[in-house]
Amino acid sequence: MITIVHKGEYTTYKVQKDPHTLYPFVFNDIMGLATDKGVSVDDVKLALKGHMKEDYEFNPESTLSEDNPFYNNCPTTNDKVHVLVCVIDANTITCMTEQILKKIRDIRTEANKLNIPQVAIFTKIDAVCPEIKEDVKNVYKVKSLKDKMEKFSVDVGIPIKSIFPVKNYHNEINLNTDIDSLILSA
Repeated sequence: MITIVHKGEYTTYKVQKDPHTLYPFVFNDIMGLATDKGVSVDDVKLALKGHMKEDYEFNPESTLSEDNPFYNNCPTTNDKVHVLVCVIDANTITCMTEQILKKIRDIRTEANKLNIPQVAIFTKIDAVCPEIKEDVKNVYKVKSLKDKMEKFSVDVGIPIKSIFPVKNYHNEINLNTDIDSLILSA
């Protein structure tokens, strides 16, 4: 199971392999870590351990409790998180508050205790670096992006080898192998 930080409900996405078969993994999506309105660290910790059920509505002012119908009292291996993915808009790296960085570190500490590997994905890298917007193959040549990745690594503890830059598809009509190769690397 892979958890992606993104929206307001705990949502599971299954990936179709063919018309009759699903791949043997799911993506669980949660709301972001915004300072005031974001998901609480305690809720993320419960999700890591498999205690959160599908469609739980995150509330920044309270944490999921054992008496809530969305609390899973007996999580199975399939309910637990097996890889934690932190998705970061590359435009926001320089303005991340210490409070957000602390949330990420706290979540990572819990994931480490649970032996859950972690990666970060930097999205929208072309919007931050004109050299990448011009040619996505420049991704590993651009010093400013490398510096942002290194700073994030130091700030939250995710090793640089576990931080993957990707360019989002947004205006493209056709597939692009250079964009795809970054996504597949991640």
